[in-house]
Amino acid sequence: MSVPTEQTRCYARQNLGFQKVMGQFAKLALVLSALMLWCVPSLAQQQKSSCIECHQRLEDPKLSAPAKLFDNDIHRARNLSCNDCHGGDPTASTKEGAKDPRKGYLGRPRPLDIPAYCGKCHSDANLMKRFNPSLRVDQEREYYTSVHGMRLKAGDQRPATCISCHSVHGIRAVNDPLSSVYPLNVADTCAKCHASADYMRGFNIPSDQFANFKTSVHAKALYEKQDLSAPTCNDCHGNHGAAPPGITSVANVCGQCHARQAELFQKSPHKAAFDQRELGECVTCHSNHAIAAPSDQLLGTSQGSLCINCHSPSDKGFVAAGQMRSMIDQLIASIDSSSQILTRAERAGMEVSRPKFELKGATDALTHARVLIHSSSSDEVSKVVGPGLQVAEKGYQSGVGALAERTFRRKGLLVSLVFILFLAMVVYLKIRQIERKATTAST
Repeated sequence: MSVPTEQTRCYARQNLGFQKVMGQFAKLALVLSALMLWCVPSLAQQQKSSCIECHQRLEDPKLSAPAKLFDNDIHRARNLSCNDCHGGDPTASTKEGAKDPRKGYLGRPRPLDIPAYCGKCHSDANLMKRFNPSLRVDQEREYYTSVHGMRLKAGDQRPATCISCHSVHGIRAVNDPLSSVYPLNVADTCAKCHASADYMRGFNIPSDQFANFKTSVHAKALYEKQDLSAPTCNDCHGNHGAAPPGITSVANVCGQCHARQAELFQKSPHKAAFDQRELGECVTCHSNHAIAAPSDQLLGTSQGSLCINCHSPSDKGFVAAGQMRSMIDQLIASIDSSSQILTRAERAGMEVSRPKFELKGATDALTHARVLIHSSSSDEVSKVVGPGLQVAEKGYQSGVGALAERTFRRKGLLVSLVFILFLAMVVYLKIRQIERKATTAST
């Protein structure tokens, strides 16, 4: 019998260690398997929802639709289920057991109860932190400050509640493009009620706001340019605290975006005059829902301007309006002339990129001047238009100079060509003379 070597004994020790490790691993696997067998039934029991299972099988679409819609609901995505809102026992196998009032079953709430129904979770700061700490928890309280909430509290069952805007079982996240409160969908959601003449007749509210909004400059930015920052209904009226802005606050609403215009108007002579006559500051000139893109035609004293609706030739406002329009027209004409001559020079092959770039200073001045008209001061507008005219004039002179240089270059080229042709002719004649002398000498 051979004596085991040191190497053989080492291999044996390694093999024994490996067997021990595998043995421990097998025991651990058995323990984990036992735990899984014990946990899985419990987990399955927790996820069981007899509500969804039953309603999915119902033939009546009104009863089966909620279960189908709930598949894409934000609450379902957060592992909430029917019983979290409706109460009851989702693990019960019978209808009576699932809807057991002793287990908190509430069923379908009345419109009057819906804000509190949603608020039991959405007004609980500690609970909402588990799902989305950034969500506000004052929506229910704010809702009761809205026209909707006040009318509902007074007993009117028709005003919008949470589910009117957010839907019921298919509620999606606000940033989901399919959500009913996604910026592109908000106006259509509001229009479900506010565009119905029959529905709104009882509230003594017009029903043309949605149609007017669709023609506005805001709607064009939102729908055509897909600018999600463009205002829609809730940006001006609020969402949970929705209410008409009112005469005294409409400028504050518009001023959220148009801050410079609002600041100028507050310091203008128009502010006191509008307050005295109880006129809406922005909407008097720009309308509300059918806001058109502003144009220079709104300013001045000619037919079609807004200024002549209030001002007559005998007052200072009439004169100021005419002066501001004249300065703006002058700047527009100067910019157009400069742009045209610089374009001609560029097409002629001249280098005019710098003056074309500098001309943007004049267009910036024009933009600024159009904003400054909200100050109702021709002096303020003049402070901007003056430098703008200087920039435009400089651009025009650059264009004139570029075209003059082009003409000079053409004349210089023509003179050079004539001189070159003259030299060529002299050389040709000299060569002919030399050739004739050579021919005579050879004969």
